[in-house]
Amino acid sequence: MSETVARNGRGRAEMIISKGWIQGVALVMIFGFFVMGLLAYRTYTDSMPLPSEVVSTDGEVVYTGEDVTAGQQIFLRRGLQQYGSVMGHGGYLGPDYTAEYLRLASESIREQLVNRGDADPTQAVIDLQRVNRYNADTKVLEYTPEQAQAFEELSAHYAEFFGDPTTANGLLPSMITDPTEIHQLTAFFAWTAWASAAERPGHDYSYTNNWPPEPRVGNAPTADILVWSGLSLTALLVGLGGLFALYGRWSRKLGWGQGGEAPALVFRQPEEVEITPAQRATAWFFFIVAGLFLAQVLLGAAIEHYRAEITSFFGIDLAQVLPFNLARTWHVQLSLLWTATSFLAAGIFLAPIISGREPKRQNVLVYVLLGALVVVVVGSLLSEAVSIYGADWAKGSIVFDQQWEYLDLPFLWQILLTAGLIVWILIIYRGLRARLKTESRVSMPWLFLYAGLAIPGFYAVGLLARTESHLTVAEFWRFWVVHLWVEDFLELFTTVMVAYIFVMLGVVRRKIAIQIIFLDVILYSAGGVIGTMHHLYFSGTPVEHMALGAFFSAIEVVPLTFLTVEAWSFLQLGSRQQARRSGPFPHRWAVMFLVAVGFWNFVGAGVFGFLINLPIVSYYQIGTALTANHAHGAMMGVYGMLGVGLSLFALRYLIPATRWSDRAAKLSFWSLNIGLAWMVFATLLPLGVMQLWHSVNEGYYEARTLGYILQPGNAVLEWLRMPGDVLIIVGGVLPFLWLAYKGVRYTIKATTHEIPVETLYVEEHPEAEEDRTGLPATSEGSRYRSDRLRDRGPDDPRGVP
Repeated sequence: MSETVARNGRGRAEMIISKGWIQGVALVMIFGFFVMGLLAYRTYTDSMPLPSEVVSTDGEVVYTGEDVTAGQQIFLRRGLQQYGSVMGHGGYLGPDYTAEYLRLASESIREQLVNRGDADPTQAVIDLQRVNRYNADTKVLEYTPEQAQAFEELSAHYAEFFGDPTTANGLLPSMITDPTEIHQLTAFFAWTAWASAAERPGHDYSYTNNWPPEPRVGNAPTADILVWSGLSLTALLVGLGGLFALYGRWSRKLGWGQGGEAPALVFRQPEEVEITPAQRATAWFFFIVAGLFLAQVLLGAAIEHYRAEITSFFGIDLAQVLPFNLARTWHVQLSLLWTATSFLAAGIFLAPIISGREPKRQNVLVYVLLGALVVVVVGSLLSEAVSIYGADWAKGSIVFDQQWEYLDLPFLWQILLTAGLIVWILIIYRGLRARLKTESRVSMPWLFLYAGLAIPGFYAVGLLARTESHLTVAEFWRFWVVHLWVEDFLELFTTVMVAYIFVMLGVVRRKIAIQIIFLDVILYSAGGVIGTMHHLYFSGTPVEHMALGAFFSAIEVVPLTFLTVEAWSFLQLGSRQQARRSGPFPHRWAVMFLVAVGFWNFVGAGVFGFLINLPIVSYYQIGTALTANHAHGAMMGVYGMLGVGLSLFALRYLIPATRWSDRAAKLSFWSLNIGLAWMVFATLLPLGVMQLWHSVNEGYYEARTLGYILQPGNAVLEWLRMPGDVLIIVGGVLPFLWLAYKGVRYTIKATTHEIPVETLYVEEHPEAEEDRTGLPATSEGSRYRSDRLRDRGPDDPRGVP
């Protein structure tokens, strides 16, 4: 597995891959972000307009643009996007307020017309709702008398709903009673409903591409929705065909299996590997990861119970203290926080192994980052609770006002979290700096740094989605974080870390790992960058967002298929090493979690994601249980399994061998995977299919009502999820928490700043005699000594990884 290290005149290692890989990544990135730049421009210039005033035909002001913005802020501040949704995005217990307002307003208009003597006003209602009376010059929208009266009636409806003195809806009693706030909130809903029915100038469909499906206003799938759904399927088939054609032709030059037969290895046992002070400090990160994970799954169980028994949690009126929207806010936030924390800790742990040394006082910076993380997590969660409870003194504060779904943490905490991520990448750079000076700019250490830089960089984009931002603009930038940060650049960082671990363990050569990283970047980014727009089909953007989003999001399945095929190659490599090595492999269950990532990447992210991404399917199902099915299969299945796997990899070196428990790791692996499979296949998937059928057959509005969700048949399916939840909590999270506690309680105390230039394995040569230490001889026929390995070049796979 040795590789010759070529160096340029300045002592920097030369590239070991073709420039074609770099050119391929550059072309894909330039094209993708150039198109995204054009779409950003179109989002700002041609999204659904926000009127400065909405007036009735007699000139009376119904509501203003300021009312809409204030209502949007109330919607976010009180966590209502974590209860119901607007334009399809948000929580799934409450209604979609866009669809609800549109339906109730249309019924009010119909009733008014009937009372005036129109026996069959069906077409009249459609015509009245679809005519666009917005004046782009004056920025004034005119309501008909019927629309103005409907607005007053809907204001009374929402005053009754949000002022309900009970917890019958899963919300706090008497949650919103201020008439001004009710007026503003209704104005926000009314504006989104107007944009969903009024025809876009020059077209015969609405600003939201005729979403939601509502026959009372003539909303039905457009030609674009149908055509681009068909073309998306074609793109997927062509992409898969091209993938397998290339793989069949160059399978020996692509993926983990390239490079021929690997030598047998002896893996260094964890007790033989010295750790640094900063690595030792990561034990606290992993303990926090496990604690946040436990809190997240407990909150998830509470959320699930609301859908089975909304007014009682085993006899307790839970909504009095933990309403649905607060539980879901915390659940969603913690899912992002604990997985991201595991990645940060794994990066800190791997950095000294990569560089061969650790700067002095690096552990001090790590503990500072740990303290900052605790402050941000606790502070943001408490602030969100204050916001949802509606404390008057906290309204309008950047410390307390909750924001958009997935970016719920108030703006100050969002800034501090971004700053924390920047501190993290500075810690990584400080640890790698000496090694980077001697490496090619496309070497593994540099790729590790590049991937790390994307984490704070693309999370920071979410700062552009403020609570007062235009809804469509905020959604555009919000999904840069939800999709690009989570589904593309975290995937990139994941690929780099996994590839690096495989190099450290001697499973693959460095050149192969770099090629795999570049291949994954090309495959992911080819569809993933522009594919972000599949979230914005119906958010008031121009139709090209839907066309490009549908086409490129279909291609996202291609790299997931490649990873699934390659998982077999990796398992073959592992089985060969298992059969040939003389020493035990210390990371069996960490690697098993990485294998699980490949499975859930294909099933949760690929299959379940593609199931809902076609425009025609999304048109009827957005905001239903199928969306939750994809979210759980992808988030927990990919990032959750990866977070636990990376934690176990590091903890194996931090916990003394006498304290380590493979049995706990095994129990956690099988419980988490079986429990997640139970959750999606026994509950979420069948519920989603039934809700989709109901949406198509009965209507989207009907499929999103509490009356439908709480039907006895649905409640039975919700109860069927309990065994899976119990398995995840008791068998999955608690053993992981126990191992993480051992990492803090029994952390190896001996540390070093100067790490020998060595990998986590040596090659085994059966023909060589064992020396008196009992260790197999190395290829030089000498004993296993770090000073011999230190003499090897940095690109020798037996030297520094």
